[in-house]
Amino acid sequence: MPVKNRFAELQAEITAWRRDLHENPELLFDTHRTSGVVADKLRAFGCDEVVEGIGRTGVVGVIKGKAQSSGKVIGLRADMDALPITENTGVEYASKTPGAMHACGHDGHTAMLLGAAKYLSETRNFDGTVVVIFQPAEEGGGGGKVMCDDGMMDRWGIQEVYGMHNWPGQPLGSFAIRPGAFFAATDVFEVTIEGRGGHAAKPHETIDPTVTSATIVTALQSIASRNADPVSQIVVSITSFVTSSQAFNVIPARVTLRGTVRTLSAENRDLAEERINQLCTGIASAYNCSAKVEYTRNYPVMVNHDEQTAFAAEVAREVSGDCADAPLIMGGEDFAFMLEERPGAYILVGNGDTAMVHSPEYNFNDEAIPAGCSWWAGLAERRMPAA
Repeated sequence: MPVKNRFAELQAEITAWRRDLHENPELLFDTHRTSGVVADKLRAFGCDEVVEGIGRTGVVGVIKGKAQSSGKVIGLRADMDALPITENTGVEYASKTPGAMHACGHDGHTAMLLGAAKYLSETRNFDGTVVVIFQPAEEGGGGGKVMCDDGMMDRWGIQEVYGMHNWPGQPLGSFAIRPGAFFAATDVFEVTIEGRGGHAAKPHETIDPTVTSATIVTALQSIASRNADPVSQIVVSITSFVTSSQAFNVIPARVTLRGTVRTLSAENRDLAEERINQLCTGIASAYNCSAKVEYTRNYPVMVNHDEQTAFAAEVAREVSGDCADAPLIMGGEDFAFMLEERPGAYILVGNGDTAMVHSPEYNFNDEAIPAGCSWWAGLAERRMPAA
């Protein structure tokens, strides 16, 4: 099953959908236009059911096969939201929304799943049900969790769920996947260090939170180098250091540190949270300061299930001739919430030699559309073959 001829025929149409979405990016749950476009197209395709408002602005479409004797139901998920980045691509269909752009390719993901939905609605050459899932707020809003919390999996009896992401630097239209932990858990923390401010010429009359904070920044790196198993993956990054005074000659009374933690196991996630609390409060106390630590757990580790990963790779090989072993990725992905609810797998499709995601220069490569659509459709036809 190479790239399906139907998707070669549809490529120009799907590309036009993608570029319209690219031109009109929307953030987090505010995907009202995008969700409306998706719902209208699904209805036009003849989906058996189209429901809006799942997970606030998510859209679900149901496509029944020629037969239902298998009783199988699989979910196919694409994300719809953009990023708060100012575009710098120079393309004629660049973002018309100031400060927002599709810098991660969710416009491409949505367009490809729409293309697959159109094809599956036309052919229905499978025995079972396909549920196409269009999710808002992947970029930090946890839209996947909100859709699950709305009862999506049980409402439509979804048994397995699959997702896909384009990947710059990977050969165009090729695929890569790995079983087990794939994308990292992504947590954030904020630490407020309180001391006593004063004149910079009289440090002995102050309790300097800047020196305390600098020590904490350095000490937090020992979590990865001295606390975690050297063969495991853990990243602790301080990304913001803000003092309560900006004057050259004033020692501030307060410093606020912010950062992120990336881990690939529950054990390291627990370890990082525990050690951040211990190091921050202990060092602050040693310097006669106080420290308040706020640690927030965001997306969990995204874990591909073994059987579904093998199946997804098999379909990918049929489309492109090969499916490579994907690397571990320390970025986060809220498809993790769906994989906690149901077995499934997440795959990468090559975007070719383009700028990396989350860059102002990034643009989804429309030449990847036939491969991505063929993989989506192949999942349904291979998992639920018609008699």
